[in-house]
Parts: sequence; C-alpha cells; structure tokens
Amino acid sequence: MIRVLVADDEPLIRAGIRMILTSADDIDVVAEARDGREAVETARSTAVDVALLDIQMPELDGLTALAEIDRVAPRVRVLILTTFGERENVLRALGHGGAGFLLKDSAPQELIHAVRAAAGDAYLSPAATRHVVDTLASPAATARGEEARRRLSALTERELRVLALLGEGLSNADAGARLHMSEATVKTYVSRILTKLDCDNRVQAALLARDAGLEPAGG
Repeated sequence: MIRVLVADDEPLIRAGIRMILTSADDIDVVAEARDGREAVETARSTAVDVALLDIQMPELDGLTALAEIDRVAPRVRVLILTTFGERENVLRALGHGGAGFLLKDSAPQELIHAVRAAAGDAYLSPAATRHVVDTLASPAATARGEEARRRLSALTERELRVLALLGEGLSNADAGARLHMSEATVKTYVSRILTKLDCDNRVQAALLARDAGLEPAGG
C-alpha cells in the first residue's frame, strides 16, 4: 500500500482527494494536515510514502513545507498541488527533491497515477509531466538555453534520444517502445542521464531538455 498524507487548508478539498485516492486498491490516505507546519510534523512522525501539499497554505506554504519535509523526512516523496504554475516555483520545488507538480484540475485518474509514480520513481505520470513542462516551462532565455546545451553535451546520442522522450513526458515503457528498447534498458539510460546532468529526478531533466531545445526523436 502507498501511504499518503494530504495537506490542504480546505476540508472539502481534502475530503475530495481522499475519496479519489481511496478508490484505488493500492493507496491509503493515512493522515491529513490543515497547514504547512502540521504537514511537516505529520510527515516526520507518521509512516508516509507520499505527501500531497497544497502550494497555498497558512503557517508554511507548500514550497517551504516541502523543504522542511526534505530535511526532516527525506524518505517522503512530495507532490505539490496547485491551481496555477510559475516556473520558479516548479524549479524551487524540484530543487528541494520534490516529485513534481500536480494541477488541481487534473482528472481523478491522473491524481492516482501521479501518486503511484511519485511513490515508485519520483516523477509525475506522463500526462502530468507533459502538462507541467509544456505549461509551466516558458521558452528558454538565451543564457539558460546555452547552459542547458552545455550540460547536455556530456550525453551520448542515444542518451539524448531518451532524454528528449522524457521531455515529451513518456514513461519508460513508452520510451522503450519508441526507441525499440526494453523498459529495463530505458531505466538504465535514465539513471545514467540523471547522474550526468546532476538532476534529482526526471522532471528536472525534462525541463533541462526543453531549455536546451531538445526535440523528441525516433529510434
């Protein structure tokens, strides 16, 4: 079972998220929090796998709570829930080890997929990743693009192809099908890519690929 903490200052939002998540047979909402400070304490004291944090909360906002959870309970994967998106907030969240962003207007099944993905490999489900990258990552400024291309120069041609598909939001299985590789092989490539680029997770790498202007390619 994936044990989940839901943190939002609105009781109806918490209740709705609980109802959606508990409809999945492998997810259990074990705790709720009404503000960021309570979320940090609950993550520290409770056996939780994934924490869903609203970005707008009293006491501590979602991004500040994320940083605190990363410090006191690094085992917990964190998804930030938001109704809006700003690139700097995305980068700040990912820089603190967050699993990614999830928009509150996502479909119920998307929420379930995102929690499962975050629990397993610290990344958003493909559709959510595409939405985050396409909507929140503005066109790269010249300096940022140059820096991204410099970092990507460390990758092999095949690693660049895999990274481009991460930027498109594909899962390991879908990327493998596109490149005629096994899912296990793609997972190995992803691990190498994250190490070479010094990225904590695949969403960071996807944003870097977009900054560099890397386009998806076939096998």
